[in-house]
Amino acid sequence: MAAKKTIEEKNASNREIISERIRQMGEKLVAQIDAKDNPSLKIPVRGSSNVFYDEKGKKIVLGDKVARRYMFNVAHSRRFMQTMLVASYVKKDLLANNLTATLRDLYYAKKHTIKNSRENTIEEQKESDTAIVDLEVSLETFRERLHLRAEPKGRMAGDMTVLDRVRDKVDSIDLSRMGSGGWAVPSIVEQIEFKDVGVEYVLVAEKNAIFDRLNEDGYWKKNKCLLMTTAGQAARGARRLMQRLTEELNLPAYCLTDADPYGWYIYSTMKYGSMALAHESDRLGCPKLKFLGVSTSDIEHYKLNDVTIKAKDLDIKRAQEMKEYDWFKAKEWQREIDKFLDKKLKAEIQALSSKNLQYISNTYLPEKISAQDFLP
Repeated sequence: MAAKKTIEEKNASNREIISERIRQMGEKLVAQIDAKDNPSLKIPVRGSSNVFYDEKGKKIVLGDKVARRYMFNVAHSRRFMQTMLVASYVKKDLLANNLTATLRDLYYAKKHTIKNSRENTIEEQKESDTAIVDLEVSLETFRERLHLRAEPKGRMAGDMTVLDRVRDKVDSIDLSRMGSGGWAVPSIVEQIEFKDVGVEYVLVAEKNAIFDRLNEDGYWKKNKCLLMTTAGQAARGARRLMQRLTEELNLPAYCLTDADPYGWYIYSTMKYGSMALAHESDRLGCPKLKFLGVSTSDIEHYKLNDVTIKAKDLDIKRAQEMKEYDWFKAKEWQREIDKFLDKKLKAEIQALSSKNLQYISNTYLPEKISAQDFLP
């Protein structure tokens, strides 16, 4: 039986694979030029017309539609050029030297005024970010294997140790000794290993403030949970790490957001993936995740009516749209959305603090989890 590859060997192999795919892509373009054809790239369509809900796999996935982007096409040439700039930077600057860079690093490295013109290669970072996604889908890979990373976002605390590898150094990090701030979740988490796991479930909170409240109260220690915050919309690193925790360690996971359509959306992207990153759902989706609250029903049950907020027209419109999404068709979610549309009220997680600051730690969470009062 073949020996199991070390992380270093896997990383080296991945670099070689992606570097070779970029080289082959370049060779195809050169061959098209030699044949006096208009050089083009095949890129999967990422629009809503090519995004579907996989009922069996419980995830949002990308379909089979592809489009061609041509070098000599006024509508395509700028995006084509930007994709080539990203590919060159990834192959020559990052993979060849086994280095990683932030999305911002790439933006500044490749932005310049084209010689003998007033045209810049890239104006805003969103252009280079889009080119990165174009490259990852055309190479059938993901951003982290291109050695590109976003700014870290998200924090964790709990009775568990993680091993984090940076090049040839391995750091052992005890998540129970991270103080008031917790451990910052890296953008790239493939190298993370889990050790000395003393937790029974993952609790992920949408807001930093809730993480701080629960961490200060020692909730994770009293209840044997791994506490996590996404600080708003979850970044790729946090989503990937949560999937790994639930799949590799077989841990249940519960989500805590505001009682409003935006909170539901944050939950759904963690559980099912998103339309914008449908090509990444296999790596980022967390089908085991359950919605703990705050629910519209909680507003009544916990007598929070005095601390609710009137829903805006945009909230109502968003809820009506989400009611039609296939991944919200479960009868429990249809009831939840209908109740929201009927009451037209929303509530923030912090509304629970109107009882007392530790109400969420001492009463709300223990009651909800004990009763298994979740939405699917």
